[in-house]
Amino acid sequence: MGELALGGKILAFGGPYSNIQALEALFAAARRHGIPPERMICTGDIVAYGADPRPCIGLIREAAIPTVMGNCEEQLAANEGDCGCGFTPGSACDRLSAAWFAYASREVSAQDRAWMAALPRQIILRLGRWRLAVVHGAPSRINRFLFASDPDEVFAPELDMAGVDGVIAGHSGLPFTRPLKDGRVWHNAGAIGLPANDGTPRGWYTIIEDKGDELAFALHPLAYDHMAAAAAMRRARLPEDYARALETGIWPNLDILPHQERAATATPLPAVPKPDARVALERLETLWFNTGTLCNLACKACYIESSPRNDALSWLSLDAVHALLDEAAERHPELRDVAFTGGEPFMNPEIMEMLETGLDRGLRVLVLTNAMTPLRHHLPALRKFAGRNLHLRVSLDHYTEVGHTRLRGPRAWHPALEGISALSAAGFAPSIAARFNPVEEDEATTRAGFANLFGNQGWDIDAFNDQQLVLFPEMSVPAAAPGVSAAAWAALHPRGADAMCRTARMVVRRKGAPDVSIVACTLLPFEPRFELGHTLAEAARPVTLDHPHCARFCVFGASSCMSVR
Repeated sequence: MGELALGGKILAFGGPYSNIQALEALFAAARRHGIPPERMICTGDIVAYGADPRPCIGLIREAAIPTVMGNCEEQLAANEGDCGCGFTPGSACDRLSAAWFAYASREVSAQDRAWMAALPRQIILRLGRWRLAVVHGAPSRINRFLFASDPDEVFAPELDMAGVDGVIAGHSGLPFTRPLKDGRVWHNAGAIGLPANDGTPRGWYTIIEDKGDELAFALHPLAYDHMAAAAAMRRARLPEDYARALETGIWPNLDILPHQERAATATPLPAVPKPDARVALERLETLWFNTGTLCNLACKACYIESSPRNDALSWLSLDAVHALLDEAAERHPELRDVAFTGGEPFMNPEIMEMLETGLDRGLRVLVLTNAMTPLRHHLPALRKFAGRNLHLRVSLDHYTEVGHTRLRGPRAWHPALEGISALSAAGFAPSIAARFNPVEEDEATTRAGFANLFGNQGWDIDAFNDQQLVLFPEMSVPAAAPGVSAAAWAALHPRGADAMCRTARMVVRRKGAPDVSIVACTLLPFEPRFELGHTLAEAARPVTLDHPHCARFCVFGASSCMSVR
């Protein structure tokens, strides 16, 4: 640990990321501010994505900039095989990092490694009466990602551990100042070597000033020759994804970001994103039918509040299904899937006729079920559909009895397992839908747990196939993004972000209503602004992505209700 007492304005920056063009521009900016190198401080990750690791190290070393060790310096100094960023194994970030890390490892010298190994993990900065800890990720862990949307309860223990009035950090790539209720502060100085996912090529740095009764953190954009930096990356045969990010200002993927930060994609700092994206129905590929909200279970945090007593959505009739499929045949010849959800669809008295109707029209039919008593009653009749284009997806919220019953209730586990086994014995190949909360458990652990369960039960279900084990984001977790901005949708949709309302609609029948209604998607049957009319013609109008479910589930959660094996 080092300790440093400074006066006057301080320039804090992080993440040069082997981008020599950005680092040279930063030094020029410091001279314009009248700030000498001894009053600059770096939060680490000098070496990362870019083409010039050695020149960046040389410039920092020659200027004797006070610098804390980043996880990249830690890993390179130890001759490790990866960057140690803390990315989820197998994620896009994890895969992309392998290429640049191998390049950086070849480029840096033994002397550079020795210098990086000697960097402190923390510098205590004394600025007037303020005592600040400069770290890379967090005092507890060099590669911990913290963001502005995280609650006080996340930041407070880190500040307690450091025993300081505030923390200056890096690693997460997004600049922010986060005051705590107790008067302490967490500040991320941002990164200069990659943009802040805001749709501009700028990097960011901070000037900190002691004003007696307060510390002032002033964020400054850094313009530099980003085209030259991108060209250098391409000459070095580094991942195109990062070179393109320098030019577009949008990160290659958003794996590490919480929902609120994802929602700010393509929104130039310091503007506040406006959730006003509108999505047109491009083609009707999937027509959902909600068979009614009555269910044999009352699950905790049910998406649409189904229970044995909730009949807010009444039984859907076979006549309504016929009428809408007739309209679809005329208006939407592209329709290929019909899907039935609830409640528990197998409680609807006409469910078997509905399934047969879809199959006879040559459509792929999906049913979401809990595979318990209502389905078991229909199993003899279901057998005649084995081998046809009927897919059954069973809700099994966790691979352990404790995890499943926490949401479904104490008598839901064994009947669900028996139902899945019965479907398999009857000639069906059921898929499984589970809840997934990455805060509690990473995806690899979840899929491995299910793989063990499937093997023990003798089910032919591949837990590592996302069509056979569908992991849905936990919808009840707080602090969802308020919606999806037009800028974020425009930036992310060409890269694969999607929304169900672009290709799907859902049919519901409200209790006491004379006619069915058509809503934008399966998750929003009770939101008046997402009710689109009574016919498919009326329901073809655009939909706004201004609900948290749009952000959490579809666009940033990358989920779709329609995945089938």
